Parts: sequence; C-alpha cells; structure tokens
Amino acid sequence: MATFLQISTLQEISSFWSLQTVLVLLILPIFLFKVFFKWYSNSTTTNNLPPSPPKFPVIGNLHQLGTYPHRTLHSLAQNYGPLMLLHFGKVPVLVVSSADAARDVMKTHDLVFSNRPRRTVADILLYGSKDIAFSQYGEYWRQIRSIGVLHLLSNKNVQSIRGVREEETTIMMENIKHAASQNLEVNLSEEFPTVTNNIICRVALGRKYSGGERGKKFQKLLAEFGEVLGASVVGDYIPWLQWLGHMNGLYNKGNRVAQELDQFFDEVIEEHMNAKGEGQSDDFVDVLLRIQNTNVVGFPIDTTIIKALITDMFAAGTDTTYTVLEWTMTELLRHPRVMKKLQDEIRKVVGSRTHIREEDLVEMHYLKAVLKETLRIHPPIPLLVPRESMQDMKLNGYDIKAGTQVIVNAWAIAHDASIWDHPEEFKPERFLNSSIDFKGKDFELIPFGAGRRGCPGTAFAMAVNEVVVANLVHHFDWALPAGKELDMAETAGITIHKKFPLTAIPSPRKA
Repeated sequence: MATFLQISTLQEISSFWSLQTVLVLLILPIFLFKVFFKWYSNSTTTNNLPPSPPKFPVIGNLHQLGTYPHRTLHSLAQNYGPLMLLHFGKVPVLVVSSADAARDVMKTHDLVFSNRPRRTVADILLYGSKDIAFSQYGEYWRQIRSIGVLHLLSNKNVQSIRGVREEETTIMMENIKHAASQNLEVNLSEEFPTVTNNIICRVALGRKYSGGERGKKFQKLLAEFGEVLGASVVGDYIPWLQWLGHMNGLYNKGNRVAQELDQFFDEVIEEHMNAKGEGQSDDFVDVLLRIQNTNVVGFPIDTTIIKALITDMFAAGTDTTYTVLEWTMTELLRHPRVMKKLQDEIRKVVGSRTHIREEDLVEMHYLKAVLKETLRIHPPIPLLVPRESMQDMKLNGYDIKAGTQVIVNAWAIAHDASIWDHPEEFKPERFLNSSIDFKGKDFELIPFGAGRRGCPGTAFAMAVNEVVVANLVHHFDWALPAGKELDMAETAGITIHKKFPLTAIPSPRKA
C-alpha cells in the first residue's frame, strides 16, 4: 500500500511538472513577445522620430558599430540621413552627420545639448568625471572650465610659453640629427608623444617626467589611460551587463591606472607645496594651489579637483596633439609633391637661419593648409565626445527626448562629397583660398568640436603642431626605409592613431 501511494504520488508530481513544463513552454513565448513588444513600443512612439535602422531587442543597434564606428555610422547615414536615431541598449542616440545638422546641435541649440552622458570609465579615471571634458553641464563645469582657460589655455598663456615649445622642439631636432648622422631610421611615433608630453609636463607640472624609471612609468600610465578611456563599455547602455567590465578586466585595469596616476599627482602636488617660498612658479599646479588657498573662484577647490584638472590636461593635450603630428608626417611622406612645396615655403620664410621663430609661422600659409587638410582627413577624435539632450525638443521637425545622447560624426562631415571636392584626396590647396577654419565657427570642419563643449585647448595644440612640423621639414629631407610602404591602417578607440608605427629616414637639409 505504501509503495502504491509512493508511486501514485510520484506519478502526480511527474504529471504536475509535465503540466508546468507545457504551461511554461506555452506562456514563455507570449511573455517574451510582450516584453519585446513593450521594448519596441517604448522606443517607437507616435512621435516624429528621426529615421532609424532596424534594431535587435535588448542590444538595439550596438551590433552595427563595428571596429571603426565613424566609418560604419557614415555608411548608415548614407541610407538614413544626416540625423539618424540609433539605440544602444535602450539609450536613444542621435547621430549627426552633416554640417547643417551639426550647426543646429552645437550652435542653434547648443545649450540644450551641452550635457555629457555619464561614462563608467570616465568616472573611474577622472575622479567621478570632475574634469572639464566629461563633467555634467552646470555651474561646476563653468567654473572649472574658466580656470583651465584663463590660467593655461588662453591665447595669452599659449603665447607666453612659446619658449617651452621652441626648446623642446629643438631637443627633438637634435635627437633626429644624431640619427641622421648615422643614417638611422627614426620612429616618429615615439618622438611625437615624447615632445608633446614634455611640453605639457613643463607647463602643467613645472618640469619634465620623461627620463628614468619614474618618467617611463608615467608615460606608460598615460598610454594605458588612453586605452581605458577609449574602451567601449556595454554596461553604460545595458546596466545588467555591467558585470562584463569586471569579467574582461577593464574596470580592474582602469582602477589600477587611476590609483597609480593619483599617487603620482599626489607626489607632484606635495613637491610643489614643499617648494613654496623658493621662488614664484607659473606652472599649472602652482596656479591651482594659489586658487585653492585664495578661493577666488567662489567655491572650494580641493585636491581631488586639482588632480582631475591636471589629468584632463594630459588626456586632452598629449594624445590628440601627437596624433595630428603622426598623420601629418604620414601624409607628407605619401605625397612628396606636397612635402617639397611645404619645404620651399618654410625655407623661403626662414632663409639661411636654422632656428624657426614662432612669428615666422604667421607667414607659412601652406603649412596651415597642410595641417587643416590633415585635420579634415584624420580628425583625432572622429566621433566627438558625446553630448546629451537636457530636455525634450524639436530638431529639424523631429522629436528629440531628454536624455538622448548625441554623437557628432566629425569624420563623416569632413568626408562629405557635397562639401568637399574629392574628399578622399589629400589636397592642402583646397584651403589656400578658403576661409574655412577649425576653430568651431565653420561646421564643415570641426575636429575640435564647437560651442560650449568645444575643446578649449585648440590654440595650445595647434601651436605645438605648427612649430614641430615646420622644424621637421625645414631641417631634414625625409624618405621611407628601403622596401617599406606606408600602412594607413587605424587603431580603434576614442582617438584614432596609426595602427603601425611611422618610421622614416631623415637627411640633413641640402643647401
């Protein structure tokens, strides 16, 4: 009897679970359908939204970005237009791919689109995004931006540190001259970050940190910093996948880099505080410490904010600047005619002098055209740092919701055939009789952005680029190593570098 009851009970349980399985199999598809339908209906309302490519549930359009998002988004915009709505997870993302649309976002409605979306890696590396580039729009951002502009990046300050640029460029020329005397290849992809880092170190920290173990460690940290900052984090768009950043080691690497940089900057700040009274210094750290002590900006500047601002100067001032140098020399080596024309101009302006003064650069119109053309074809950050809409609004008749992220594809605009004749060709001459500039007023060329959130360090970066390039082509003739061809492959990330190092053989200038 007991056995029969046990068997009967097991049969009932088995039947029950069989029934449950059937019910689950019947109900689950209906449930999933409702979830997906709700997901779609939430993102596809009766509002007049910009055109969108089809998207997958949960991930949206993330799968369509590819290795080089600036190129992929450019291709998609050919089908869906200059204002295109994507979804990264459930986050709506407006992609801007024309000069007119960029003007609407960064000028006409600049205030509405002045916020920054929160990014996990920016929070990790930049003290909770307390820097200028990634901080939320508001009074805090206005105050710290004014500190950076007034005390380091203003035109007056840029001119005041011309001696630093000239000295570091001269040191670089001497290193190259030594290699030229032995007919050696020069790795320009190593020389460029060194000279830009040395300049930033001297004006921001008071001295160079490029020699010895400490210097090597600092440069390695800055390289790792750029890698982490440019990494894509799925968890920013699909929060329940945040764990992937821990699984793949990205967050651990970011925390390690942030901790080591923090310790380095603590030491630098302590050195400056201990040197107080030993002579007035004009470097950026001393300026920030004086502001901290006098509280002249109206809110307390603590050590964390000081370190966030210093980090910003290196993040923005080194990586993007040497990228422009790298691509400029790459294009000059690809186009010997342009190289020769540039050398002729520079040598005519400078004459028999070996030293190039910065006032000489004013007369070098072809040099400026070469740099503009490099910025057009190779904008250092092809997808400008994303913005975020702070309110619901209408843009060209389309409904844009508050919280929509905005990506301006500066690369696509610079390769727009309706603006540029033969956009894939490197032709500096296109700028000789053109008023188009890169300072944020001409939306056909916006490598540094525009409006409130445009890069405040444009003048600083271009002053370095001009003096370095002018000296390189004035002092030396350049050739590729025998049997080598230029590989134009790009890296992936927020800043686009050459994938493979640029090496070339310098020969001293021929009379």
